[in-house]
Amino acid sequence: MLNRRTFGKAVGVGAAAIGGLSGPLAAASPTGGGRGLGPVRHVTTELLKIAYHDVGPSNGKVVLLGHGWPYSPTAYAEVAPALARRGYRVVVPYLRGHGPTRFLKPDTFRSGQPAALGSDVISLMDALEVRSAIFGGYDWGGRGLNVAAALWPERCTGLVSVNNYLIPNLANVDNPDPVATEAAHWYFYFFLTERGRRGLAEQTKDLARVVWLKNSPEWKFSEKDLDDAAAMFDNPDYVDIVIHVYRHRQLAAPGDPRYDALEKKLLTQPKITMPAVTLDGASDGSVPPTDGKASAKFFAGPRVHHVIPKAGHNLPRETPKAFVDAVLEVARLR
Repeated sequence: MLNRRTFGKAVGVGAAAIGGLSGPLAAASPTGGGRGLGPVRHVTTELLKIAYHDVGPSNGKVVLLGHGWPYSPTAYAEVAPALARRGYRVVVPYLRGHGPTRFLKPDTFRSGQPAALGSDVISLMDALEVRSAIFGGYDWGGRGLNVAAALWPERCTGLVSVNNYLIPNLANVDNPDPVATEAAHWYFYFFLTERGRRGLAEQTKDLARVVWLKNSPEWKFSEKDLDDAAAMFDNPDYVDIVIHVYRHRQLAAPGDPRYDALEKKLLTQPKITMPAVTLDGASDGSVPPTDGKASAKFFAGPRVHHVIPKAGHNLPRETPKAFVDAVLEVARLR
């Protein structure tokens, strides 16, 4: 279990086997509906009943998209149909702790650590009998897809990643970012406190609004946009998952022991070996745009980097055409 006391020891242990975490096959069942994304479907894995949208022809090449926090699959309301029109099958899951996704058992560790998010990707693919896919995402969803691509490279044929390489380096947890970046990430530290936990639970929508405004200063979102996303936070595990994400990231909370072997592997900062297109929003208020050079060492395969004008942190929602173009580009990249 990783925390500040055990972290140094874990670095020296090295990588362990990464198999055995995929969930069992299960039949998908559609329910409800989602704006621009078709009905909400459900599939059961080892730990979760995962809610997801499935857009496009069933025999199309699969594109698996991951949403961020505090956002929702509506980030892909324009991206998914656009890709479906080009013959792709687009799968957009709700992250653990979001929307209709539910844990199967009350005693399962409510973890939001990177290895958990990455394992959910592989478990979902196994349950849907998807052998491989193009991955695309940002923020939390992008992090899980980066993890899955790095640890299970045979499952990913191409990666679109907003803000470059998204597997956090916990060895650098005590190294400060530029002050402006630290200020943008105020909630990382707010959530380390009980006051922050209560703030998240009691002011969920208001907190999301503040983060959206900071993350995307040029995005003119509506109150309905915020309401649609906030509805996805009405989940019994939302607060626990969000708090664990940020406490684990600061080594202030232990991880789920089931992911210890995977977390040790992630400490080596595994490379992305398949073709990749990375994107930065020119107006991203959370992660400042870069030329991609600093993260080049993490990409062993072909890689192209773009800075997207006027885009903030919620890039696929703010500039959907740029995200669609990136998926089409990575499919051609060799």
